[in-house]
This record gives sequence, structure tokens and C-alpha cells, in this order.
Amino acid sequence: MLVIKNGLIYTMAGEIIENGTIIIENGKIAAVGKDLEFPNDARIIDVEGQMVTPGFVDAHCHIGLHEDAIRFEGQDYNERTDPITPELRAIDAINPMDLLFQEAREGGVTTAVTGPGSANVIGGQFAAVKTVGNRVDNMIIKFPTAMKIAFGENPKFVYNEQKKSPVTRMAVAGLLRETLFKAKEYNDKLNNGEKVDFNMKYDALRPVMNKEIPLKSHAHRADDIFTSLRIAKEFDLDITLDHCTEGHLIADELAKEGKPALVGPTFGSRTKFELKNKSFDTPRVLNEAGLKIAIITDAPVLPLQSLPMCVGLAVNAGLDEMEGFKAVTINAAEISGIADRVGSLEVGKDADIVVWDKNPIRTIDYKVMYTIIDGEVVYEG
Repeated sequence: MLVIKNGLIYTMAGEIIENGTIIIENGKIAAVGKDLEFPNDARIIDVEGQMVTPGFVDAHCHIGLHEDAIRFEGQDYNERTDPITPELRAIDAINPMDLLFQEAREGGVTTAVTGPGSANVIGGQFAAVKTVGNRVDNMIIKFPTAMKIAFGENPKFVYNEQKKSPVTRMAVAGLLRETLFKAKEYNDKLNNGEKVDFNMKYDALRPVMNKEIPLKSHAHRADDIFTSLRIAKEFDLDITLDHCTEGHLIADELAKEGKPALVGPTFGSRTKFELKNKSFDTPRVLNEAGLKIAIITDAPVLPLQSLPMCVGLAVNAGLDEMEGFKAVTINAAEISGIADRVGSLEVGKDADIVVWDKNPIRTIDYKVMYTIIDGEVVYEG
């Protein structure tokens, strides 16, 4: 048994608890509250009033597939040979030994939703994993969590270089529609008990067609965001709006759609045309419009340990502070379909907990005192 006592506990499921206690047993949260009783032989961590939060969740990154400090040998996130690759699985490329996992947990990020990049119109299946472990099979929270699709400059650029389709936004949408149409036909036949010739691409899309997982749409520009929504509605599919860089320009329209937005990476330079309107106003504007938001790093574009900074800059631009915390805890978990396991400090959930010496989204000189994953202290600062 592990006990954290005297904490300022942000449960993300209710009121902040002052001088609170968390009791952990068998990797799960057994109790959260004030004046809790526990055995004398428990391991006790007295945090002396420091902030305690759920481990942060990055809902969109490429950690483990695009490795740190290495070029081609560690770039396993974009299969740039075929624009339609739904059969690709993040878990087959994640390298748990990548230093980025260690830095993530040292920075208070305990869950990464990671997967293929945006070179292809359909890139493959994302996975939610813990940021500790040496075998990906043992790190998985949920797989698959989503099916990556991409619009705009990235697929156009990749396949224009190869002189093959798609080189226009029309072709990106056309290829996606064609594949979804064939996948729907394939899925409907199987659901009706008909025999079909096995097709790995269409079979990989069955969880999408059955609305078990969403499309995960890489879209920066407003027109690309609308195209992704149009296609999702045509096929009656769930979708998340990843990056959503120009979301603040169309917040009234996005409010009508009600789809979650995963905003970022916002810090840094505008490296291409479709980023020209990126702003830290986006999370605030979308939140005020009533959308559920998460804030993401797109690691390794930004390191996962910069997640608190990204939230802090959004809060500095007017986002409510508690909404900022939700954007990297419970909201990120709910959007990713893993809120039954992580994202808040509630009885029965995984004991993924971070102790901070200061509020990490209000200052840059904070320190992670403890990172706990599945009830084990994996980092002590």
C-alpha cells in the first residue's frame, strides 16, 4: 500500500481537496479524501501541501515512432509509399527505450496517445500507452484508440514529390471517400453474415465503421477542418479535430458540430503556410464556444514535458485555469476513450499521479517531485 498525504489534490472529478490523502493498492486508487485511515505499515509520502494531480495525458503525439536524436533509422511514423495505409499499427513501431519516454514521465506526463504521422490520407491506428515500460504490449492502455487521417499540405507535399495522387485537396478527399465507401460495403457484408474476401485495409477500418473508434483528423486550415467534418457526416462516423489551428476563426460553426478539438502544437514558429493563423487564443475561443478541448504537443514537434508550458501559455491568453488542467487530464482522456483508466483521481482508476512543488501552468520554475504510474514511483525529483 502507498499513501500520499497532506496534498492539495486536484482530482479533476470534483472540488480541490486541501490536506487530502490518496490511498493506493494494487496499482489502483483505493480512496481519495480527507482524514482517511490507513495501516501503519503503509509506505507514506507526506507531500506537505504540494499540488497533486492526475498524470498528464498527451492526446496526440508520435513518441516512440519518431525517435529522439536519430534520423531515418528511428523514423517509423510515416509510410510514404502508399497514401492509404489503415492497416498500420502504432504498436508495431513504438520503441519504449526512446529517451522521450523517460523525459515525459520526469515531466509529469504519464500517458501518451501516439501513432502514425500525417504523410498519408489514412495513416493507421493510434494507441494509448503509459510512459513507463520496456515492452509496448505491457504499456498499452487501449489499442486502437483512433484511425489517423490527414488533410492539407502534408499529404499533398509527400505525393507531389513522387508525382502521384494525391497532389490536390480534391484528391485527398476523393481517396478518403473511395476507401471509406469500400470499407463500409465490406463491413456491412460482414455484419450481415455474408462472406467476403479478406482485405486487410478495409478490415482495419471496421472499428471506425462500427463507431468503436473515431477518425483522428489532422487538419490545420479551416477549409480542411470542414472537409473532414463533411466526410465524417457523409459516412456517419465519429471524428476528432486534431491540431484545429484555425479553429478560433470558425468557432461558431464548430460549436454546431460539437466535435472535440485537440489543439497544438502552438508554441514555436510557423513552419508552413497552413500555420499562419496559429494562436494561443484557440483553446480559449473553442472552450468558450462549448467545445471539449485538449492541448497537445505533437511530440517530438514539442517535447512531451513541455505540455504544462503549452497549457500555461493558453491560460495566459485567457483560457480558464481549471479548463487548462482538464485539457491535459480528464478531457484528453475522455476524447481518447481512456477515461475509465486515467485522467482523474477517482477510486478504481489507475494510480497515475504527479506531485508538483508549484502550479506547473502558472510558473516555469516548478519541479516534479514524484511521478507515480500504476501505483509505482517511477520518478522522484
